[in-house]
Amino acid sequence: MVLKHHPDKNKSKKTESQLNAVQECFTCITTAGDILMNKAKRRAYDSIDPTFDNYVPPVNANSKINFYQVFTPVFQSNARWSSRQPVPDLGNEESTFEEVDDFYKFWYDFESWREFSYLDEEEKEKGESREERRWMEKQNRAMRQKRKKEETTRVRTLVDNCYACDPRLKKFRLEEKERKLAEKKAKEDAARLAAEEQEKRRQEAAEAERILRQKEEEEAKEKAQAVKKEKDKLKNALKKEKKSIRNMCKEHNFFSKDENDLVEKMQLMEKLLESLSLDELQIIRQTFAQNDKDTKERVFVDEITKLKEKLALEDEKAVQAAQEKKTPKENGNNNSTSSMWSDDERELLIKAVKVFPAGTSSRWEVIAEYINNHSKGNVVKTAKHVIKKVKELQKFDVTQIENTNKNAFAKFDKTVGSSSPSAQATLSPTKRDKPGEGASTYQPVVPVDKPWISEEQKLLENALRKYPSSTPERWEKIAAEVPGRTKKECMRRYKDLVEMVKAKKSVAAKSSKPS
Repeated sequence: MVLKHHPDKNKSKKTESQLNAVQECFTCITTAGDILMNKAKRRAYDSIDPTFDNYVPPVNANSKINFYQVFTPVFQSNARWSSRQPVPDLGNEESTFEEVDDFYKFWYDFESWREFSYLDEEEKEKGESREERRWMEKQNRAMRQKRKKEETTRVRTLVDNCYACDPRLKKFRLEEKERKLAEKKAKEDAARLAAEEQEKRRQEAAEAERILRQKEEEEAKEKAQAVKKEKDKLKNALKKEKKSIRNMCKEHNFFSKDENDLVEKMQLMEKLLESLSLDELQIIRQTFAQNDKDTKERVFVDEITKLKEKLALEDEKAVQAAQEKKTPKENGNNNSTSSMWSDDERELLIKAVKVFPAGTSSRWEVIAEYINNHSKGNVVKTAKHVIKKVKELQKFDVTQIENTNKNAFAKFDKTVGSSSPSAQATLSPTKRDKPGEGASTYQPVVPVDKPWISEEQKLLENALRKYPSSTPERWEKIAAEVPGRTKKECMRRYKDLVEMVKAKKSVAAKSSKPS
């Protein structure tokens, strides 16, 4: 067509109008060639087919007679726009569920290659400036998106109408419903059969257990009857043997020579008959039956002698057991308790009772901690051990109390330099401690110095803060701050306070630990 309608081939045409017509025809041919030879332009041209029918069947076209006739050609005509090939067919009444499902999956995910750039109203190449060309491109893009959206909506409406009219879907739903009902019924039947089988097995097991229990009861009953018969048989045999021996002894007047001896031998014979077994009774009876009177008497006397020895031995054991019961069991406990406390620990206990008087918080725990910190023993003392030992000290005689207290405060007397008789402590009763800390106890009272009153205690504490340990001649200055107290008294009071604080802190730390 280009060679045929090229202007150079038509120069023979003389008139200007003829030459213009040839030129216009040639321009159309070259333009068509440019479009058809360019892949993108050809797809844009093919997307606009004026002969294509965009018709979408309505939902009311749903009768079985014309459903396939109406929708099949429509889907076949629209299949030309699909980017994926091949396109599944609508099918017929014999189509399976998988085929129908694949068909609708394909069309609901339909990808169209159709685009509408050929219908652009603005020609970007004709723009006089860059801004104008951009504006034209923007207008064209908006129109393309609008037409693309309308095309997508049209295809989706087509698929929705087809889905709503498809008679196969109703059949598939009915089949699915029947299948589910059948599965449900099968499950119910299986569950019912399993329950019946389980109930049957349970009844069988219960019946077997009942039969076994009944059999065991019968066997036990038979065994008990057999044991009873055996006992009765043994009892009758014993009774017969005893009666026979008793009659034989009675014939010889129980081998007795006077009335007193007769009664004793009768009683011993009855005890002998009760203590012997069946075999022993049979041996004695046979011996009595086969021998003369002298032999019978000798056998009778021997058996009576053995019985007397046996009874005497039993009486001796009973007396010994009674004496053992009367023996006090506390000796071992007292010895074990005394072995826990050495002399040094007893001295520490007496001193601690003085340092921590009644009214001290957790007094017995503090005293026990004090003794554990200052003792070299391996046995750890508790509050119960301390209370028990203090109660034992109440039972000491006066001489032992004085000796213990003297030893406890021997070092203290050397430090103080005092030899006054008031340095000897005595155990005196004190008032009851706080509730729960034990009953009334006795504590060693050591009247070394006059007691510290609260005002003197406050003056001592202020002086300790005022004069730290780095102060020269510290204790002389502290004693000057506390009227009526010497340097040694202040130092002793300070040591007692330090020991008390340490013991309380140790007890508090132990009590705060998680159990």
